[in-house]
Formats: sequence, C-alpha cells, structure tokens
Amino acid sequence: MTKVFAHRGSKGTHPENTLPAFEEAVLADADGIELDVHVSKDGHLMVIHDETIDRTTTGTGRVMDLTKKEIQSFNAGSWFSEEYDETIVPTLEEVTYFLKQLNFKGILNIEIKTDKIHYPEIETRIHEWMISDIWPFSFMYSSFNVGTLVILEKIAPEVPNALITFADQEMIDYGLLTRNITGIHPKITWLEEHPEQVSTFSKALRPWTVNKKDQMLFCFKYGVSGIMTDYPRTAVALRNEWQK
Repeated sequence: MTKVFAHRGSKGTHPENTLPAFEEAVLADADGIELDVHVSKDGHLMVIHDETIDRTTTGTGRVMDLTKKEIQSFNAGSWFSEEYDETIVPTLEEVTYFLKQLNFKGILNIEIKTDKIHYPEIETRIHEWMISDIWPFSFMYSSFNVGTLVILEKIAPEVPNALITFADQEMIDYGLLTRNITGIHPKITWLEEHPEQVSTFSKALRPWTVNKKDQMLFCFKYGVSGIMTDYPRTAVALRNEWQK
C-alpha cells in the first residue's frame, strides 16, 4: 500500500510545520508526517522549512542568527489565516512530544536542512534527541545533502534514510547505487517522465509534492512506496478508495 506522508504537516490546509498542521495530519490518518529542521543561534532544533523566518512568520532574519525565544516571539500562522494568529515555530522536541500526546503511530520523516547551511553537529543532535525517548511512531531521516546521509550512516545506521532530489536522473542513479541510502525522494515530475523505471526501482520511492488527484492516482497505480502531499486528507481518502 502506498503510504501518504503529510508534507510539512498538512501544508495545503494549515500553516506549514506548525502544531495545527501536524494535528490535522494525524486526524487525517496520514501514514507519515514530514517536517524540516534548522538550528537556532542558541542551538535549538527549530521546525521550519526556510533558512530565514521571513516567509512563514511575522519576523525577519536567518534562523541561525536568532535565538529560540526570538523566533518564537513571532507569529507563524497569521500569514495563512487569522485563525492561527497564536501559532509559533515549534522545536523538534515540542513536535515529537505533541505527536506522542496524540499517539501518532505512523512514520515521522525528519528532513535535515543542510543543503544550504550545514549546521555543525545537526545530525548528531537530532539523532540523540530521537533516541532519548520511546515514541509511539517510527522515524526516518532525509536530506538533499549527500554529506548528511554519509554522517547518518555512521551515527544512525539502523534508521531508514532517503536522498531528496529534483528530477535529476544522475542523483537518482547515485542514490540507487549507494549502499547507505535506503530511499529516494524525487520530484513528482521525474516519475511522470520515467514511469517505466518504477517496476525495477530497488529502493523505497516517495515522490514530492503530489498534490493533484491525477498525480495521486498515478502514484497509486504504479505502487510507489509513498507520496509527499500537502493534502493528506484528500490523498488518504483517494488511496483508500483506489485500493479497496
């Protein structure tokens, strides 16, 4: 069964990478939740997609130049809807405890955002946190950065991981040939252009970002391992109907 991963929570219906978005993903019965992690000036693991807080909060500046307190002083939801004007940028610790409270039993896909800024020790700090408690959910790591995946092979060889890439055949081939990489997350356009490769794909294949119903059905038809979507409720309903 193709697993449905809620991309940045339920990004299409709630402010991305926030507790309301993650709660919606759980309520929608998503099989997995994807989120992004950067590091603040004072060393906190902040769940936010961009290197800056400009797009998704009322503040400005790079995550690495701001403290947790400074980042969380800004509103992270009103840009999406006034309904979320009390929403803040959460930490990874806050998100995982929240998902534990909700008894989420799916897969947490932690994207380590080192493709532009390689925060010192971020891989180790994330992994140390994830093995510090017993969670009702399983977890995996993913990144655009091959160097991060090499580090993860050394410190977390037992944890599934994935190489994220655009529609880049060279990078996909690299991922397929590299022993420590267990999954590939290409842009959906690659799959649409090369459906013939799916039947012989030797690793977990989870394209992003699959938002259109015809794209979802395309992925279900070819039986990919999972999809990353901004609309998990729609995708779960469609998948369940398709795979009856």
